[in-house]
Order: sequence, then structure tokens, then C-alpha cells
Amino acid sequence: MTGDRLRWAAFVLAAGLGLLWLSLQFAPGTGEPSTSAPGDGAYLAANNSFEDAQYDRAIALYSEALAENANHSPALRGLANAHLQSRRLDDALAAINRAIALEPDFGGNYAIRGIVLDHMGAHTGAVADYEKALALDPSVAQGMGWLDRLLYNVQQPPPTVADRLVYLKSQLALPESERVLRRPEIDAKQRPYAR
Repeated sequence: MTGDRLRWAAFVLAAGLGLLWLSLQFAPGTGEPSTSAPGDGAYLAANNSFEDAQYDRAIALYSEALAENANHSPALRGLANAHLQSRRLDDALAAINRAIALEPDFGGNYAIRGIVLDHMGAHTGAVADYEKALALDPSVAQGMGWLDRLLYNVQQPPPTVADRLVYLKSQLALPESERVLRRPEIDAKQRPYAR
């Protein structure tokens, strides 16, 4: 019986070492050529800065990613969100319009532009973009998941693009004198769309 256990232990050890060797062969940074696109490194660093609310640094890093790859759509979306958080709305709009030109069928682009237009007070344009975003990608309505809320210590789910669309449409249906299109205490809780 002892010989069987020894052979079994040797087999398990050999199998484990084989799996370790295989995982190292396909792991990034093992001397194999990188499969990442130009600008990806700066883009990932920019995302980290954005998550840390270092928006000026994020803007610089997204811009660096775009200098390496002018067609880096995720970097354009990130740049738009960083400008939005920094209240540079014209710059945010320019960045997201470039992303839309590159990826006109990506719903997230329209969600971001809707948010930018909403902040600019162009509510009918925001409604149109929110509707287009939801038509292209219904998952845009999901908003912040429970894991993100846990990581960012957000107790209540913030309003989503779909929530804002319903609210804006209900307000735009009212006579102009009765409309309340901005609710600063609720609007401040809305997080930028990122996916």
C-alpha cells in the first residue's frame, strides 16, 4: 500500500508541476510578445487614477493612451468620463463624440453622451441618447452592481441611465413652469457610465 501512495503522490506532484509550467507559458510578462494594443498600458493606469478620483491625472493618462493609439475607444470613453467629473463638459462632449464616430453601435457611448448632455442642460438630447443607449444595449439599465457598491461603500444603488430617462420624460411632459429637471442631491449620486 505504501508503494501505491508514493506513486500517487508522485503523479499528483508531476501533474501539479505540469499545470504550473503550462500556466507560466501563457501568463503575461513571461518573455512572450505582448498581445495588448498600443495605449493599453496608459489606459489601465488612467482607469486606476479615475477610480481614485484623481481626474486630472486620469485625463493626462487617457490622453497619453490616445497619443499612442488615436482610435482607442475605451480611452475616449474614459477621457469623457474624467472630463465630466472635472466639470469640463465641452471637452467631455468632444471626447465622447469621437468615440461614437469610432463605434456608432456601442450603447455605452450614447449613455455617456446622454449624461454629458444632461449635465449641460440639453435634456431632450439626453433623452434621445438614453433611449438609443438602451435600444442598442439593454444592459445599460443595470447600473452599479452589488460588488461595485460594496467596493465603493455605496449603500443605496445610485440612479441609472434608465432611471434618469424615466424621470426626464415625466418632467418634459409637464408644462415648462412645473418642470424640475435638476435634483442636485440625487444627481450628485449618479456615477459615470463605465463598462
